[in-house]
Amino acid sequence: MKKLILSILLVGSVLGANAQNRKHIANFSLFQQYYNPALTGYEGTMLKTFHRNQWSGFEGAPKTFFASAELDLADLSAWKRSDLSKTKRHDFYDRQAGAKHAFGLAVLQDQFGPFSESQVHLSYASRIRLSERLSLRWGGAATYSAQRLDGNKLTIDNENDPEYQDVMGQRVRQGKLDLNLGWMLTEENFYLGYAMQDITKTGIVASGDEFLQDLYTRKHFVQAGYRTAVSDQIGIVANAMLQYDDQLKEGAEVQLKAVYQNMFWLGGGYRKDLAYNATAGIRFEQFRIGYAYEMPTADAKYISRGTNEISLTYNLIPVKYPKYGKQVTIW
Repeated sequence: MKKLILSILLVGSVLGANAQNRKHIANFSLFQQYYNPALTGYEGTMLKTFHRNQWSGFEGAPKTFFASAELDLADLSAWKRSDLSKTKRHDFYDRQAGAKHAFGLAVLQDQFGPFSESQVHLSYASRIRLSERLSLRWGGAATYSAQRLDGNKLTIDNENDPEYQDVMGQRVRQGKLDLNLGWMLTEENFYLGYAMQDITKTGIVASGDEFLQDLYTRKHFVQAGYRTAVSDQIGIVANAMLQYDDQLKEGAEVQLKAVYQNMFWLGGGYRKDLAYNATAGIRFEQFRIGYAYEMPTADAKYISRGTNEISLTYNLIPVKYPKYGKQVTIW
């Protein structure tokens, strides 16, 4: 494996280039479909986006932008109903009993020092009801990833190393088409599933310079979540994710949130050996805005700068969010 050791104010020399290929999202529970295509449309027809500014203040520090659109055909059927389209009133229906198909489009742009990456995901998910409350979802995504390296911004430990002479001062690019697959058990108040990203590792179709090819590897994810009401106004939501790949090995993160009247939430999370985070958010009708602040720790303790992440989601189809009662609707 080619080790591209960066000297971007000591940030790159600590983490190396491989870390850029593992995408971290503090509010990962709001963007589950990025990791597992089976969760495409899980919360209905939505628009989602986040911007992550990692290690604020460092030149060349990671910056990530993500945007997605998801269509659940159950929502499309509800929107076409004349009483809903005419009155525009909030309507609540059982999504488990609705349509069985969902589609999604997602784009991600990531920048880290001399590296940049663009991703496009076209996803599909299908749902099978196992019982009145339990469903099995499966999904797949065709993904295109393009990695780029600007050799003009690259600094290595040994400038005379012949392995890097062809990239110093050059622009190097590698692109590939691959597949993601996932499965998920879902119920009103929990989900549990497994997914693989970049199944073929080298891509179904690949092009560009082989120098960047080793940055790609197959990734494995296990996701779980549970939510419950503790009173008529307050609920508790827990989410967890495990991931593994041959380069960076295992990674784990957890998040716990308290939700008030399905309108406000406060919480915290932990990413193993990397960061703690605090998160908060508010919902205005179908629109939700969230903020997370991460504080580095353990393996990243030498990074003194925090990370800011802002997320936005919008339900395109009106959904009823009860303020009172034993029902929590926010993940």
